[in-house]
Amino acid sequence: MTLANRITLLRAFMSVLMFVCIVVPGIWTRLAALAIFALASITDWVDGYLARKTNTATTFGAIADPFVDKLLIGAVFVAFASIPALNVPLWAVFLIIAREMMISSLRVLAAIHKEVLAADRSGKFKTAIQMISSCVILIILNMYDLAAVGPENWRTFFAGAVFAMKPFPYILTIIVTAITWGSGIMYLNSHWAMLKKSWSIPQKHQTAAKQPGGRRRFYRPYRRPGNSGGQNQKNPGKK
Repeated sequence: MTLANRITLLRAFMSVLMFVCIVVPGIWTRLAALAIFALASITDWVDGYLARKTNTATTFGAIADPFVDKLLIGAVFVAFASIPALNVPLWAVFLIIAREMMISSLRVLAAIHKEVLAADRSGKFKTAIQMISSCVILIILNMYDLAAVGPENWRTFFAGAVFAMKPFPYILTIIVTAITWGSGIMYLNSHWAMLKKSWSIPQKHQTAAKQPGGRRRFYRPYRRPGNSGGQNQKNPGKK
């Protein structure tokens, strides 16, 4: 287990912990969620950098790293959708998760064909937008808490900031959904040949399927006993 892979698995654990901290009401739990998410976002860059720098890139890392990114983003947006004050549309969260599952399935198909599909530029850009938007929404969520139970002399300031930024969670989620699906369509287009190959029946199986029992059968003409070599039984002197 390389250091980069250990960091990737640590990010998966942090995703679960962050989800719990968001859904549990409390100013300290929400602040902890913001800190955990920021740290998890940094580790997404660190593990890739270490794998390249130390030349320890592995097949596990190439598959697990984007999968854990999807776990982190899925967890944070599902948690947002569970908080009515943020007004994060549930349908958009569903579309985000559906796209991530679709691309994860494509990676499984690639693995069956003994290929590894690393994240492309559109995927990296999509992940960056998702993480930045999630961080902004988490900051707004903390402002809600500070406006309600924060220090007395700060409440007015945070209440005004929350009022000004109230539409942001909804708008950012829509933007994230559009970019996420745009990246997914580009990814499908880039790997369409492999996808087409995966749903087609191999040629050798098509040939075998035409024969009874799934294989070719060859028949030879019947020969009478003693008629080997093509000798004429009525006139042994003739062939």
